[in-house]
Amino acid sequence: MKKILPLIMLCYATNIWSQNKDYPITMVPFTQVKLTDDFWMPRIKTNATVTIPASFERCEATGRVKNFEMAAAKKGKFCTIYPFDDTDIYKTIEGASYSLSLFPDAALEKYIDSLITIVGKAQEPDGYLYTARTIDPINVGPWLGKERWEKERELSHELYNAGHLYESAAAHFLATGKRNLLDIAIKNANLVCSVFGPAFNQRKVAPGHEVVEMGLVKLYRITGNALYLSTAKFFIEQRGQYQGYDASSKDQWKNGKYWQDDKPVWEQEEAEGHAVRAGYLYAAMADIAALTGDTKFLQAVDKIWENEVTKKIYLQGGVGAVGDGERFGENYELPNNTAYNETCAAISNIFFNQRMFQLHGDAKYVDILEKTLYNGFISGVGMDGKSFFYTNAMQIKNSFSHADMEAGRSGWFPCSCCPTNVVRLMPSIPGYVYAQKDKSVYINLFISGHTKMTIDNKPVEMVQQNNYPWDGALSFTVIPAAAQEFTILMRIPGWAKNEAMPSNLYTFANNTDKKATITINGEPIDYTLQNGYAVLNRKWKKGDKILVTLPMDVREVMANENVKEDIGKLALQRGPLIYCAEWPDNHGKTSNIILPANSAFTTTFKPELLNGITVLNTNVPVVNVDANGISVNTKNKELTAIPYYAWAHRGKGEMMIWFPSKVKAIDLFAAEESK
Repeated sequence: MKKILPLIMLCYATNIWSQNKDYPITMVPFTQVKLTDDFWMPRIKTNATVTIPASFERCEATGRVKNFEMAAAKKGKFCTIYPFDDTDIYKTIEGASYSLSLFPDAALEKYIDSLITIVGKAQEPDGYLYTARTIDPINVGPWLGKERWEKERELSHELYNAGHLYESAAAHFLATGKRNLLDIAIKNANLVCSVFGPAFNQRKVAPGHEVVEMGLVKLYRITGNALYLSTAKFFIEQRGQYQGYDASSKDQWKNGKYWQDDKPVWEQEEAEGHAVRAGYLYAAMADIAALTGDTKFLQAVDKIWENEVTKKIYLQGGVGAVGDGERFGENYELPNNTAYNETCAAISNIFFNQRMFQLHGDAKYVDILEKTLYNGFISGVGMDGKSFFYTNAMQIKNSFSHADMEAGRSGWFPCSCCPTNVVRLMPSIPGYVYAQKDKSVYINLFISGHTKMTIDNKPVEMVQQNNYPWDGALSFTVIPAAAQEFTILMRIPGWAKNEAMPSNLYTFANNTDKKATITINGEPIDYTLQNGYAVLNRKWKKGDKILVTLPMDVREVMANENVKEDIGKLALQRGPLIYCAEWPDNHGKTSNIILPANSAFTTTFKPELLNGITVLNTNVPVVNVDANGISVNTKNKELTAIPYYAWAHRGKGEMMIWFPSKVKAIDLFAAEESK
């Protein structure tokens, strides 16, 4: 049987490998894009100088590094809380590796190598790497079974740890060219692929927390080992196969929805369950659809994406509305006061939408990616680089709620998944700016910098200069080695075309007749739109300059009437940014503000405020209660709105995104509280 097993795995893998498919669109690698951007570079620099060192320090101080040292010695007691704490080291190494490509640092590189050495010593001879068991295989915690992978479906996170190891190893190898972490990952992946698979004596399980699937795909891309791809596909195909769930139960843990395991993935049509796990699964499904040509996976992710964007995403790009299970709610279940919106879920949603763009080449996926990036993602990390939100509230009022408890930022949490996820996404942003397909170049994000790429085997450089997201004037200089014909596909954001969201979940109340304009070498051009991109095809010469002007009006946003909590309310957007009102700028309160439709706003850039932001101002009615608590009236006062990502840096207090457009009733209890 030992001879038959490798043959079965080889045949299964070869079937996938032989199709030799991939995404039709390729991202320009992060190593080929150098940023100079005034908005993103300070954040990426803070990530390098503050967040990454603080993360490594916390890994040391909390015992995460010690766990690996004890695993190498095979003695001691696992000294942190969760068996997935290993991943915080992996994710921080991943982020530090991306950062090295931007900011070479010999001391940091040496420290990373020292950690990799510790990780390698903790690995067991057959490739198994999981400190919670290796330290003391007999006395394991309640999350682990007595045998390897026994509780993988539920709590052990053994494959989750492996997935983040693979993701980290891939980033480290691509950024540094070193194989020390990659070889550790390959050794572990070879073990995983021998244990799990379709043969009758292999384990068959849907990983309890997805990410191993994405990691295996990355190893496949680097090594060409088709077994990694086939095992990733196998793991996804195991979802919906477990017979131990109660399909009639409404409990998400009992019916399997929490794990996206209640039915086969190709039958799933809604975003469901734990939002972070879901995003990782959907990203991996897109990978498999691209690499194997499996149309049932493609059709499934298309339906799931449509459900999420039409019924289950917040205005600022957050997903996972319900705190009980950190999960998606029902359709249109998008409460404000108890919104969960885990930062990790925003990150997994970015991964998902990037891959959907690569599958379809439609700007609507980048519109969602951008919305999440500029709002729901960076709201999760403080400007100091060392304070974080695990959840991202949609409003804070003077009443008790889950969201109110999260009104202040904090340092690392015992479960530190969000801080270390921020660490790894932030410096990878250069890899999201440009993409290529044959002789076409996609410009997706408006971030100053330059890139080098090859088009039709000829070198081309591109320089981007702007003051985005504050200003809609964008400049691009094209520098081919010699005059060359190719197509530039310039994304015209949905918000610049009267689309608040690529669905009817959110719409603008005040549409504009302004249109994005484009000039080439000073000459205005009439462009055609293709899947949200302006098609610019010509024979490009060295120094050709494209100027794009996007309308940056302040827009009032309405929610679909099925979102009950937002009926009769308006929110504010300018460019890609969602705005909120926060207590320090609005007389200590925000829950008493009325925002009439068609309010006229002024915009002012304030370089001294919150590291430099554009604020919105208008005069609006504000509800007041007199000193005796008897009379209620409205007075016109100035409303000041700031970008949502910038809130909660000036102490705890009220914050609002959605404002009533008129008074329909008064909640006397709330009025009494607000005295």
